[in-house]
Amino acid sequence: MTVDDSTEAQSDLGLRDALKRSASALKEDSVPFALGGSYALWVHGAPEPVHDVDLVVAEQDVAAAVDSLAAAGFRIERPAEDWLFKAYSENSMVDVLHQLQGAPVDRELIASADEQEVLGVRIPVLHPTEIMITKLQALSEHYCNFQQLLPVVRAIREQLDWPRIQKATQDQPFAEAFLLLVDRLGIVALSDPQGSAP
Repeated sequence: MTVDDSTEAQSDLGLRDALKRSASALKEDSVPFALGGSYALWVHGAPEPVHDVDLVVAEQDVAAAVDSLAAAGFRIERPAEDWLFKAYSENSMVDVLHQLQGAPVDRELIASADEQEVLGVRIPVLHPTEIMITKLQALSEHYCNFQQLLPVVRAIREQLDWPRIQKATQDQPFAEAFLLLVDRLGIVALSDPQGSAP
């Protein structure tokens, strides 16, 4: 094992521990939440992320989530961005999002999550289609990393609602470009990135 491999393995363990501790704390305190982002995609079969854990809470539950995680020993930070707060367990970071692409998260979205066993804990997990839509909508001139998205869609392509993704991202050129690439690479057959799947 190289130094880089060892560091990555330690990062994975730290993030997994942060995920379990944060989810367990919110469950114990009855704060509605769901696992989102790349770790939710990992639950569905995508590659495991190495940077952070994303949890999603409704805007009305932000204060309760802050209190719960602080009581569990997480260090809370409020960044300049007003759509999330950060909770740290040593060097591992949990992003707690209460807005997605500028839209407030509501309890209806949280309730739509499917409960699954993740690392020995029953956790509500957002559907992969919801997460992919958010990721594609976030693509822009300043952030357009197809390299990270391609392994994800290869791994979970059969679990994604492609017509819904197309509809939700139409008229967004970077998302349309990614869908065209997915089609041309043969990952999934889309009749037209701006239309409906066959």
